[in-house]
Amino acid sequence: MPYVTVKMIEGRTDDQKRELVKKVTDAVSETTGAPREKVAVIIEEMSPANYGVNGERISDVMP
Repeated sequence: MPYVTVKMIEGRTDDQKRELVKKVTDAVSETTGAPREKVAVIIEEMSPANYGVNGERISDVMP
């Protein structure tokens, strides 16, 4: 049973997350041969204050 974790900054809509889960499930099933019903996708959302790139928190550089 494949488990896929997607980590991303919070702020996506439910529709965007729904489509992400569908497309990731399809891609994993097609490439590994795993049945779709056995593919688990976990979305972990992070606050921009808890994520940094290039020495700066995203929340400090986002408009």
